[in-house]
Amino acid sequence: MDDSFYIEVGSSQRNHIGERICGDMFLSEKVREEGRTVVALSDGMGHGVKANLLATLTATMAVNFTKEHKDAHKIAEIIMNTLPVCSERKISYATFTIVDIDKDGQSTILNYDNPDAIIIRHDDFFLPEWQDITIEADDRSEKQIRACTFRAQKEDRILLMTDGITQSGLGKGKYLLGWGYDNVQEYALSLVKEKPGISAGKLASMIVNKAHANDNYQAKDDTSAAVIYFREPRHLLICSGPPYEKSKDKELAGLVRDFSGKKIISGGTTAEIVSRELGIEIEDNLEFDDPDLPPLSFMKGIDLVTEGILTLSKTAEILDKYSPRTELGKGPADRIVKQILDSDAIHLVAGTAINVAHQDPNLPVELEIRRSVMKKIARILEEKFLKEVSLKYI
Repeated sequence: MDDSFYIEVGSSQRNHIGERICGDMFLSEKVREEGRTVVALSDGMGHGVKANLLATLTATMAVNFTKEHKDAHKIAEIIMNTLPVCSERKISYATFTIVDIDKDGQSTILNYDNPDAIIIRHDDFFLPEWQDITIEADDRSEKQIRACTFRAQKEDRILLMTDGITQSGLGKGKYLLGWGYDNVQEYALSLVKEKPGISAGKLASMIVNKAHANDNYQAKDDTSAAVIYFREPRHLLICSGPPYEKSKDKELAGLVRDFSGKKIISGGTTAEIVSRELGIEIEDNLEFDDPDLPPLSFMKGIDLVTEGILTLSKTAEILDKYSPRTELGKGPADRIVKQILDSDAIHLVAGTAINVAHQDPNLPVELEIRRSVMKKIARILEEKFLKEVSLKYI
């Protein structure tokens, strides 16, 4: 996809009241070699474990077949004829919505029995041209699948949902006939207008929370929303360690000066080089926000200035153990992690000079540690957080 796009994907779910497992399943995968993003949302019949199994099987097949470039008709046919039959109702049933986005933003949506996707563009709704596809199942019954294709633009949002959203509030209170598709549309648009930069995850979460409130906080159905947000990519530069040759100090400083995005300098010597070459003063700070690490410093135009190896090692440790329940503090490593999580493309620059004070004739320890830590951070960001990462040695 054009570098002006970044595809942010976020989702939120609430389980049916009394259930410990959700009967909906949302999956998202990036096919890096092709620059594609594939997502699938499925709602299994009923609720609880049986519904979760149906939804998981459906969403997994949907993502895998879409990645293999099978056409919409074939994907729907295989899914319909693969689902197991419910022993009680004698039918196999799970809804699904699939979105396949290529590197140019060309987006195909395939929908079976979920509410139609909502597409928001320029403070209004974008209405694609939907086509109905008829699928003949093995039992000779006919199923209707809806499909559309359009080219996404920057700041577009695609909202997917299960009927737990549109049917929330059904039967009592303000929404006797359920919240309804039109009301969901208007609510989503109002949130985007109020906060134009609202993240995919936050938008999905607010829609699910509103549906939950409609049900007096006792969900009558599994409730899921997912948002795909096409936006400007957020870049982050992390520099640590002086260059191998002193003559490259100017190059390092130029990298920092010319970088368009957030900037972090990790290491006292690195900060001194940038300060000297760019004529920016370093302001020391005596407040210890993390007892294990030296405090932050401050430089105009730099978002974070921290100590080097110890801080980066702790950053790698936090990232490695990170989960949605992790609470980040105010320490230097925590702040680096916050910046990383809020960025899409992380550019790591590692200096390869050896600090004489730490040099062993046989093993330049500090250099090896820095390389190792930077490689570990790069690997975690790529594998666990699906970030775009570059690592440059200087």
